[in-house]
Amino acid sequence: MIHSLWGAGMRKVWGYLSIITATVFFGMSATLDKIMLSEMHPITIGAYTYLIAGIFLFMVRQSPLKENILDMINRTDEIESRITGRDYLLLLLTALLSTVIAPVLFLTGLGETTAVNASLLLNIEVLFIILLGYLIFRETLKFKDFLGIMLLVVGAAYLVSDGEFQSLFNNVAVSGNLLVISAAFFWSLDTVLSKFLSKKRDLILLSGIKSSVGGFLLLIIMLILGLSTALPPEMLPYALMVSIFSIGCSFILIYIAVREIGAAMVGSLFPLSSLFGAIFAFLILNEPFSAMQVVSGIVMLTGVIILYWNGMKK
Repeated sequence: MIHSLWGAGMRKVWGYLSIITATVFFGMSATLDKIMLSEMHPITIGAYTYLIAGIFLFMVRQSPLKENILDMINRTDEIESRITGRDYLLLLLTALLSTVIAPVLFLTGLGETTAVNASLLLNIEVLFIILLGYLIFRETLKFKDFLGIMLLVVGAAYLVSDGEFQSLFNNVAVSGNLLVISAAFFWSLDTVLSKFLSKKRDLILLSGIKSSVGGFLLLIIMLILGLSTALPPEMLPYALMVSIFSIGCSFILIYIAVREIGAAMVGSLFPLSSLFGAIFAFLILNEPFSAMQVVSGIVMLTGVIILYWNGMKK
């Protein structure tokens, strides 16, 4: 009994560490993507980074380290080794949702609204995930969970808007806002549906397929739109870091986190990536880190602590 409870508790810790690490990697990607945007189109960046991530994951899967890595990330007996045709169809669906449809909707909406508004509106993804998690998996949330989520959302909102919430409603195209909200919905669908695949043992294969599908489809879109296919040599190190850590490793970490702590908790912790994004921007790009950002970070970390301890008690 004690051994069972200890094992369950350690899997929860593994889940929280996985999602927090994923948010660090995603936060890092914002700074590196901003550097690449100075010379490359967003869709070109997406196509190459997803393709490189897919190649990296398949190389890892073919390496002698494969079994050691799979043993490390699979710390429960409730693992499914077999991947069915239905699983591959679901994987294709989630790839379309998270690596093609959502980014295209977001980039299009971003062109019609401000970056601040888009960042704020993307936090609606948390609400979508909670609703979908309840409808599909009957996941339960207590008052402390909602308090933690509220602190995360408020902290993230202050972080990207510097406390000027009224800017959300001034001189903004309605269509742009609706497109950003639609993108948040498709990303939330991907997070929730990933729970069906999260118990598979070979998460490296699943993540590799997901990255490759997204990369190839974005490459096709890039060619149809006649965008530049150039990848400047000086941008290659940034593309490799985004591909390996922010996409490749993060896909695996998110699968682990969804398996161990649930889609709702994963979605509620994801606004933390905006805090890490601000830290990397300060360290790498020398962007200012104001008192408001420090306060926002403290608020968000408080939300993380509340969600962590309440999740452990469950």
